[in-house]
Amino acid sequence: MTTPLLSLQGLTKAYPGVVANDQVSFDIGEGEVHALLGENGAGKSTLVKMIYGLVKPDSGTMLLRGQAFAPPEPRAARADGIAMVFQHFSLFDALNVAENIALGMENPPAMGDLAARIREVSETYGLPLDPYRTVGDLSAGERQRVEIIRCLLQDPKLLIMDEPTSVLTPQEVDILFETLNKLRSEGTSILYISHKLEEIRTLCDHATILRLGKNVGECVPAETSARDMAEMMVGSTLQTPERSGREFGEVALDVSGLSVPSPSEFGTALKNVHMTVRKGEVLGVGGVAGNGQDELLGVLSGEITTAPDAIKFNGQPIGKLGPTARRKLGVLTAPEERLGHAAAPDMSLTENALLTGSVREGLENNGFLKWAETKSFAEKIISAFDVRTPGPENAARSLSGGNLQKFVIGREVLQNPDVLVVNQPTWGVDAAAAASIRQAILDLAAKGTAVICISQDLDELMEISDSFAALNEGRLSAPRTTTGLTVDEIGLMMGGAHGMEVAHV
Repeated sequence: MTTPLLSLQGLTKAYPGVVANDQVSFDIGEGEVHALLGENGAGKSTLVKMIYGLVKPDSGTMLLRGQAFAPPEPRAARADGIAMVFQHFSLFDALNVAENIALGMENPPAMGDLAARIREVSETYGLPLDPYRTVGDLSAGERQRVEIIRCLLQDPKLLIMDEPTSVLTPQEVDILFETLNKLRSEGTSILYISHKLEEIRTLCDHATILRLGKNVGECVPAETSARDMAEMMVGSTLQTPERSGREFGEVALDVSGLSVPSPSEFGTALKNVHMTVRKGEVLGVGGVAGNGQDELLGVLSGEITTAPDAIKFNGQPIGKLGPTARRKLGVLTAPEERLGHAAAPDMSLTENALLTGSVREGLENNGFLKWAETKSFAEKIISAFDVRTPGPENAARSLSGGNLQKFVIGREVLQNPDVLVVNQPTWGVDAAAAASIRQAILDLAAKGTAVICISQDLDELMEISDSFAALNEGRLSAPRTTTGLTVDEIGLMMGGAHGMEVAHV
């Protein structure tokens, strides 16, 4: 037996009210792509933070090539050859690529030398980058390249990747996998976290499954179906979302000739957007990140106002109304960014339930807050959407990303909106939670709610949408019924091959 690159032995980490990791043990071999699977809150993030020196285990040991390994901070982990690409990018929009990479280096070389090195490494691994481009002008896929190249410049022995394909197009995923396979062939080990199980089956040599903080099994992904892996993660049979037959009602939301500038210097202006969504219909809006998705949600939510007639709800002009007025009417939204936009990180779940539920749930009276009713509403969300948390008094930031996403979506769904606009509803959540959220959206539509689902997950859009439109450089294509729509046609629409004329549904 060869010595593994990294051996985890009985790692345990507990927080108040929860044991995040409970006696977790497994090995990662040299030149191996090892998947770490588990539901949201299963303990994956805590485990990789211990490997990377962000969290100190309560007990257990780690061995790196047979030697004791206990990094007190990420700097020490990087010095020992551990690199990590986080799910949420840590880049400064106003700086260029080389400047961002220099900030993550202990002793960066002269900028000219670093730029040359960035070009060399990025081209070697099939991820070409211009070191002098401003990061704010980059697509989400290009931003991820910056994070990866920053890691590769360290010549890592182990590369940890957390949900690396969540912001990538299918073509960009293929490029990333070519890069990871090249790294594997050169002897670099990769610890790969993803909820996209077919990707795991394609890429990974072995998988370790965590459930409720414990290692509950291992498998060879290529020899295991995605459903079997998902059921190992949840410990029960996986339910597939069911779409019931339904008739569409009258037009609930009508957007006509909508053109607005982006409030962000690095955003994308919306250009002559038209769409109609009927009661009971799910309209899927796809596109590569950075093509106006945030601006579209902002203008539909009322955070960005426009001409009154540009947006009509049940025939009533609402373009000038703000978010609170629209919520009162029944137009609700759930943005992509969980912490800071959809939820206040340091507020409790009860307080976060109040933030968007106060009007429709009657949680205040003449300026006085009804805390008992608000807590009950938060508990209802936690129960209905299986949010893993000790209780509603816990802060939003204490939840795993997927559990916070379930809370955010549940908070809006349970208010029974007439129109619901969601951006990336299942981003970063596990298979079971994704199925639950998608079923909740379908159930809402079956009750007559008009739904606009903005997502980069094409499988998700095809599963729940009745019609599909692509957003490209701020322009929306003419919606097409999803019946018979092929992946190639979707790719062309996302790439802007839909022409400049845009029709109504």
